[in-house]
Amino acid sequence: MNTRTLLMNPILWIAVVFAALTFAWLGQGAPVNLITQIAIYTLYGAGVNLLVGYTGLVPFGASVFFGCASYITAFLLLGPVRQDIAALLLTILFSLVLAAALGALILRRRGLYFSLLTLACSQIAFEVAYKWTAVTGGENGLQGVPRTSFATEMQFHIFALVTVVAGMWFLWRLAHAPFGRVLQAVRDNEQRASSLGYNTYLVKLGGFVIMAGIVGYAGALLTLMLQGVYANNLGWQRAGDSLLMTVLGGVHHFLGPLWGAIAFIILENRLSAITENWWLIFAPIIIAFALLSPEGMQGLVQRALKRERWTLTRNTIPARPAIIKPYESAGQAMDPGKPVLETRKLNKSFGSLVTAHDIDLSVRPFVLHSIIGPNGAGKTTFYNMLTGVLPPSAGQILFEGKDITKLPMYARARLGISRSFQILSIFPNLSVFENVRVAVQAQRHGAFGFITDAHDLDALNERTWSILDAVGLADRAAEPCMNLPHGAKRLLEIAVTLAIDSKLLLLDEPLAGLAEADRHVVAELIRSLSKKHAVLLIEHDIDRVLAISDRISVLHQGRMIADGKPAEVARNPEVIAAYLGAAKGAEKAPPAVERAAHAAGKPLLEAKGIAVGYGGSTVLNGVDLVVHEGEAVALLGRNGVGKTTTLRALTGTLPLDAGTLSFEGVDLGARKPYEINRLGISLVPEGRRLFPNLTVVENLQIAARPGGLTIEECFELFPRLRTRQKAQAENLSGGERQMVAIARALVVPSKLILLDEPFEGLAPAVVEEVMAALVKLRGKVAMVIVEHHAETVLPIVDRALVLVNGKVAFAGDAGTLENDHALQAKLLGVVQADEHAAA
Repeated sequence: MNTRTLLMNPILWIAVVFAALTFAWLGQGAPVNLITQIAIYTLYGAGVNLLVGYTGLVPFGASVFFGCASYITAFLLLGPVRQDIAALLLTILFSLVLAAALGALILRRRGLYFSLLTLACSQIAFEVAYKWTAVTGGENGLQGVPRTSFATEMQFHIFALVTVVAGMWFLWRLAHAPFGRVLQAVRDNEQRASSLGYNTYLVKLGGFVIMAGIVGYAGALLTLMLQGVYANNLGWQRAGDSLLMTVLGGVHHFLGPLWGAIAFIILENRLSAITENWWLIFAPIIIAFALLSPEGMQGLVQRALKRERWTLTRNTIPARPAIIKPYESAGQAMDPGKPVLETRKLNKSFGSLVTAHDIDLSVRPFVLHSIIGPNGAGKTTFYNMLTGVLPPSAGQILFEGKDITKLPMYARARLGISRSFQILSIFPNLSVFENVRVAVQAQRHGAFGFITDAHDLDALNERTWSILDAVGLADRAAEPCMNLPHGAKRLLEIAVTLAIDSKLLLLDEPLAGLAEADRHVVAELIRSLSKKHAVLLIEHDIDRVLAISDRISVLHQGRMIADGKPAEVARNPEVIAAYLGAAKGAEKAPPAVERAAHAAGKPLLEAKGIAVGYGGSTVLNGVDLVVHEGEAVALLGRNGVGKTTTLRALTGTLPLDAGTLSFEGVDLGARKPYEINRLGISLVPEGRRLFPNLTVVENLQIAARPGGLTIEECFELFPRLRTRQKAQAENLSGGERQMVAIARALVVPSKLILLDEPFEGLAPAVVEEVMAALVKLRGKVAMVIVEHHAETVLPIVDRALVLVNGKVAFAGDAGTLENDHALQAKLLGVVQADEHAAA
């Protein structure tokens, strides 16, 4: 350890601060008990911060361990144990046992419920301590607790400081040990940690028990300092003290509890001497920090020095080896003649909704096997069943011949099944190196290790560097994950997926949101990985899937409709129908003169060069869109090209990264969604999103405003709703819900309605009803209709726009696109693999 590293070690700073405070108090002739109390509460806060800052759990009632430990220490010293050191050790043991019992129960709940359960436990303990006078002393507590090993206050003060510093050293080592690193992974992304093979319930239970041991020791020290114990430390009024100190100092900083304890104890001491209502002065200080510096006192200093970062751990990584060992796959020993994964009659239903029906699939080693299908086909549901996120309703899942249907996610990961997620799923507050190293650790070391520095495990580090080099991220290993561009984050997620000794890679839309150059890089990486693993890929970039896949399976409405080589699948009539839609009945198409009149009308909505994305990715890039008064426009494109993103941008739920957006000359760029709605833009969202406990009429009444359609007019538009007007929305069929959703947009005085997949999941007869209603609306209100079945919507609209990879590839008369089947196939359908390769 060099001099700089030593000087930056927080344990040295803690020792120096305690020593400085001690000398300052002695210099004033003041008793050192106040400094002892600061040290005790620093440890108390640090124990709580092990859960809050490192694990992401917020215990409102950690005081149950602080207060109970105080009483246990007093009972022991006033009873069978007359030696204070022994009493301290027994108190720690008691705290660990109590936490294991309570944690096993309350950790089955998350978020607010977990927090409230800890508070409830603390309040129960308070009621017992306050009212069981014969045992606990009640309001007066227990006094005269002997302190046998320390003749003077100074001796106990030194002992307390030394042991508190030792406790903080343990927490600092724990933060950098394998177990502490897993706690941080669980904090950032529990589902991802589970998908890597960690039993996150047991990990959180371990953190909870360690927290209790630390907090319990602090409570025992307080009993020895006061030589007595009182019930008030268990009450709800004091239950949040440790949490308050931690937040005041900085939750995401190891030294935060130290600064918070100093500020809290000293201010309480000084202000309470001035006024009994000292909280009236202290509370505004807390409010000011909450508003001005969410990272607490240390965050405020960091901002002034322009060195903002979390300091829960040091920001270093192990040295890069001179020669990085080439990546080797655990799957290379698989028998290519035997399937690695099989599903047999796999079914999944949510009530009456069936999302998977009798799916039979066989995935072989060293094959790039892709699954494609339109929106709502059940692809992600299928992946969730394979990985244990969702239990199947029926059927079997076999991995290397073993039935894994009932295994939890972490157990499947340990067998070698790893997955990426449709939405990026990494650990945003860890470095690139640590993201991969935690994943490598999952199978090669697990969460064990409470003192050993994780970066000293050479075998894990070597494997981590190999994987980073394989995906092209070795040069960016030290960077914080959140600073990476979207393409690099996709590569990192694949690296994390590889890291658990994977045999089968389940990749869920790894090309989503990537620029063309990044798409090429990631696609080539996936292709190369398929030579060392079995790869099952979900992807909406059909052209690229056809070009790189060895085998393709097609899901549609939960059923497997095709399976085979890319060229065979591309020519399959059912696949073509699934993507382009079968020819519909003769709907009343707008005559050419009507289409021309609408196109020449006054512009209602104008979007120029808009760019929109999520989390650093660009989904739309330079899109222009004009909708005229009374005009119906179809917004088409393959899955994942940005159709729904466009609607979100138009309604203000997704801010623009670039470009301008106006409605009747009013700039929409800075307006909130409700303001945009009041201007006359209404959304009919995919999934309908009705209020399930309200009736049809109530759903319409809650949205109605003067100037919109009346409820009676809505019933004339959708006669079926008249007979169902008193039915609750949760009891309606999918088609009836869609009708209510459209009617709800019309009872608002809308000039433009945006319909997101209005025909999705509807029976043919219901599609005809909805389409007939839209034909009646044509010319009366402008419409933008997102639909993946082009042949369904093109006959009833005036113009069409087709998006390809976030850009407008076609904008023009709907009749032109409707009659040009070759152009439809090129922009919307499945292009044959040989044609794509030739291009």
